[in-house]
Amino acid sequence: MTFIGVLNETSMNVAYPVLAKEFGVSLDVVQWITGGYLLMVTIVMGTTAYCLRQWAARWLHLAAVSAFVIGDLICALAVNFPMLLAGRLIQAIATGFSTPMMFFLIFAQIPRERLGVMNGVAGMVISLAPALGPTYGGAVLAAGSWRVIFWLILPLALLSLIAGQLTIRNQPFGNSQPFSFWALLLLAGSLFSVVTGVARFGKSGWTSSCWLLLLLGLILFGGFVWLNQHGKTRLFDLGVFAQASVRLSEWTYFSLQFINIGASLALPIYCEYVLHASSLTAGMVLLPGSLLGAVMAPLSGFLADRYGYGLPTRLGSILIVLGTMGLLVFQSQLTPLYVMILFIVMRLGFNAAFSNTIANASTLVTKEKSTDVNSIFNMTQQFAGSLGVGIMTALIALSQNQGQGSMALRTFKGSRLDFWLLAILALSVLAAVWLNFSRQQQLKNTTAK
Repeated sequence: MTFIGVLNETSMNVAYPVLAKEFGVSLDVVQWITGGYLLMVTIVMGTTAYCLRQWAARWLHLAAVSAFVIGDLICALAVNFPMLLAGRLIQAIATGFSTPMMFFLIFAQIPRERLGVMNGVAGMVISLAPALGPTYGGAVLAAGSWRVIFWLILPLALLSLIAGQLTIRNQPFGNSQPFSFWALLLLAGSLFSVVTGVARFGKSGWTSSCWLLLLLGLILFGGFVWLNQHGKTRLFDLGVFAQASVRLSEWTYFSLQFINIGASLALPIYCEYVLHASSLTAGMVLLPGSLLGAVMAPLSGFLADRYGYGLPTRLGSILIVLGTMGLLVFQSQLTPLYVMILFIVMRLGFNAAFSNTIANASTLVTKEKSTDVNSIFNMTQQFAGSLGVGIMTALIALSQNQGQGSMALRTFKGSRLDFWLLAILALSVLAAVWLNFSRQQQLKNTTAK
């Protein structure tokens, strides 16, 4: 179910121009079918630490798949954009439950000496699906209507329902605390305000409404943190961030997913608008990187089990920098082939580092706190995806709406800003990774003495 849900996140990216024309809306509005999806996933993930303690994973899986099927049917039958968006938000509930559930079952049932490989497999699922989404969507669009994207994925969801109900077994830990509804409401309001502010920026630039929404988001988030830590109930324990290595791992995990989802969105748009490639070609440029990255994920897990998490994570951070810097430096010479090669480098780096980052963080806390790490990390990586979609689209949309010259030139200029942002984030990942594992090694040496 995780693969289906994450595949569904990005399958509509290549359909943005088609949807904008069919429903008569601009690009900054269309992006909500991906950005809104990711935002809903983020909010639902904020509840999973509580839910997995309260109910068996089997029943949460049943609820998740049921929501996905209902949302999928609404999307396939949508007669206007609000109906399509509503269906996407309902679908997102499934991904919000299934992804943390997958990691929870791994952390709860797999010995620590095998966590690297199993997290590599999980990382392969999460990282392969977003990049395969545009390929899948592009192939369907080349052959028919965007609605077929939803019809074809429906049987897979039903198959997941059957397989999950037959195989998922676990007992909840039990939870004596009631659910913190107000904390969730503050968190949801904060995330929505930030993403909406970014979307407004894409339409009209830095207006007062953008700044007010971003300020409101910060205030609401501050309220959430205070209530979550000082109230009678909490969604999850933010005390795990007391360790510097957990904080550095969180930033790495967040930034990697921002780069992953952001590039998976921006590169097909760049190929269509600037390089004048078809929707099928725009989606296909991501396929080789997705497949090779899928091979890298379990391999990097094996390396982590044998040599420690530092080796594959450092290697991944270097490759991410090389790929993003390549987009920035060689933008004027880019062709679909060059985009494909650079995306391969990025995907190899992403898959080498991504799952090992959360696996490493889970070993830095007690087993009881691993559900909090799982929930927080997965929630924030989904928000990173939502923010990545919003910011990357906003920069392109702002250039398209207010720039000068042809649409291709305006998109080129907006993409230039996207590539700068990706490169800066990649450099921050490199710095965080090396600092993180240097600190961990120093701590081990101190403990040994």
